[in-house]
Amino acid sequence: MDAFFVSVEELFDPSLKGKAVVVGGQRHERGVVSAASYEARKFGVHSAMPLRTAAKLCPHATFVDGHPDRYRECSEKVYRVLTSFSPLVEMASIDEAYLDMTGTERLHGRPLHAAHSLHAKMKADTQLNCSIGIGISRLIAKVSSAKAKPNGILWIVPGQEANFLAPLDIRDIPGVGKVTEQKLQGLGIHKVGDLAAFDDSFLEQQLGKWGLALAGKARGEDAGGWFDSEVGADVAAKSISHEHTYNQDTADLQQLESTLMRLSEMVGRRLRESGFHAKTIALKLRYKDFTTIIRAHTLAVPTQLDTEIFEQVRALFRRNWRKGAEVRLLGVHASSFEPQADQGDLLEDSRRQRWQQALSAADRLRDRFGESSVSLATGLKGGFRERTHENPAGLPGKRKSQES
Repeated sequence: MDAFFVSVEELFDPSLKGKAVVVGGQRHERGVVSAASYEARKFGVHSAMPLRTAAKLCPHATFVDGHPDRYRECSEKVYRVLTSFSPLVEMASIDEAYLDMTGTERLHGRPLHAAHSLHAKMKADTQLNCSIGIGISRLIAKVSSAKAKPNGILWIVPGQEANFLAPLDIRDIPGVGKVTEQKLQGLGIHKVGDLAAFDDSFLEQQLGKWGLALAGKARGEDAGGWFDSEVGADVAAKSISHEHTYNQDTADLQQLESTLMRLSEMVGRRLRESGFHAKTIALKLRYKDFTTIIRAHTLAVPTQLDTEIFEQVRALFRRNWRKGAEVRLLGVHASSFEPQADQGDLLEDSRRQRWQQALSAADRLRDRFGESSVSLATGLKGGFRERTHENPAGLPGKRKSQES
């Protein structure tokens, strides 16, 4: 989807169209940019940039807090359009997806014809623009869709993958970040074509398994990283976390613990959505001076219950917080997933089952009325605006526990 968060905001406020728009918070806040309109990008504004930096680069921009519930609702519409074209849909994020169109030619026609049909239906059903990349692999489809933006279609004809990739910067390859870029540049590799010129064995020697994956990617293959499974396969996350940065540092114990409760609710919701129980719960605590500590605890019985997550993270907080010290950021992290909790004693299992039923009911209300519609009392004072990001709770096609 093209500038998805911004485009959705324009649906609700047409006066934003054609302007430099930044989504994610206000210009004076500590948060980061979630999305920027193409007009704002011309001034160097991009996602994950501090809002205050964006304000300096583009002082005339309109800053919008963002409305995650709206984005989820529009993403559901996008998902419905996609599944009308193929049953094999992989939602990579709230605004990006892969479709395996194998076997649909009699129904939708040749690749370019099918893409134009999808392009038109997406606009008609959602009033939003998208860009489509067509290729023999997800990597080619992703890279070509980026080159087709905004609102375009690009088909890389089979057999032309290496020629298409060769002149591109190595950062255009999904998964290549600053660290890998520096390593590759140290080897004299700046373009994808430079990467393809090296033997697989050399790249493996220099970069290990990631080097082999990069060699495959330079040929246009779905090698390693996010591309190890089939399109539409259920790939579970390895960890789930939520963080909150305060606009003003605080040492208010009640507010801090209320924030931990709200974060625990958000993590628990994502766990239930994925159908997993976490065995390890971790706390992230950042002080005013940016000193950051991370502490974790492994549970005897894995959980997906907000109350149990909060109990553990609060204990970690109380043991590690310097009383009276002002806090800048708190985070709750869950990992070491298991498909179901171990069996304990009957009374404890009964209590946990009641909590499970209550929290699942709360999830259904959130699905219907928004994430902020239901909260445990402990978390009310710690309530905060949900951060706008690409992988929220309620991602279409990934509500395993609620559909089972």
